[in-house]
Amino acid sequence: GRDFNIKARIARFHNVYGPHGTWCGGREKVPAAFMRKALVSDTEFEIWGNGKQTRSFCYISDCVEGIMRLMDSDYEKPINLGSDHMISMNDLADLAIKLAGKEGQLKHKHVPGPEGVKGRNSDNTLIKQVLGWAPSITLEDGFTRTMKWIGEQIEEQKKEGKDVDLSTSVVVQQTTESLDTLG
Repeated sequence: GRDFNIKARIARFHNVYGPHGTWCGGREKVPAAFMRKALVSDTEFEIWGNGKQTRSFCYISDCVEGIMRLMDSDYEKPINLGSDHMISMNDLADLAIKLAGKEGQLKHKHVPGPEGVKGRNSDNTLIKQVLGWAPSITLEDGFTRTMKWIGEQIEEQKKEGKDVDLSTSVVVQQTTESLDTLG
């Protein structure tokens, strides 16, 4: 940005989620996958690995607010933009199950699958110092908003007659096939 006098800011996003994101098909992130599974599962709730992995999640409107504040600032170094509320996958599953109204009905089913690193969280010390702000939408509030939208998508699929098992997740293998033709 300095070479061409362009105002640039660098935000490191941490697990942004919300309505209108990918929610099925194998490319969705854990919040959407867990909400979908909680809404459609009857007896078991699939979790990849032992569920002890931890993450933090940032609701989309908090992310947008953070971007706006960062762009309006004079801060030119990288900054974390995410929630600093860390949660295990087992606890995240329980939150989704609770919000789906199925507490006590769905048993965790730990299955082999990609787990990523053991733990990841946003350190918000710098964003609080620089912008005097940090994400404020609670995980429960963000999940409630997003789960409503995912529920609507599920109902839409049913109306369209699509018969897809939404209670499990699939691993999608990325390839470079589409790039190979570019030469």
